[in-house]
Amino acid sequence: MEIIREKITLARLQELAQERFGDMVKAVVDVERNLMAVGGELHSDEEALLLEAGSRQRDLWGINFYPEVKGEDWLEFDSMINLRPSQGNRSRGVDDPELRRRIASVVERLVAR
Repeated sequence: MEIIREKITLARLQELAQERFGDMVKAVVDVERNLMAVGGELHSDEEALLLEAGSRQRDLWGINFYPEVKGEDWLEFDSMINLRPSQGNRSRGVDDPELRRRIASVVERLVAR
């Protein structure tokens, strides 16, 4: 697992996908600190790494990358860590469109596609 603060290449995401799941990379985005963790087996592993590095749990959201997929479908908002009724998120997705936009903005800044 690694914390991404600067651009990561699509080629590196493809390598991470091959190492774990074949076609997918799990990631957790910190929408306040504009960084993310990638390469874990579980989103909760990446979440723990970011918490240890000073992130706040309420700012962390799980996503999946499909590096081989073109267009918007390469990014999936689906993780057990996203289930947060106390924050108004009652699904594994990200229910708030503005929050999805913020997550996508961090991804666009950090992933060179």
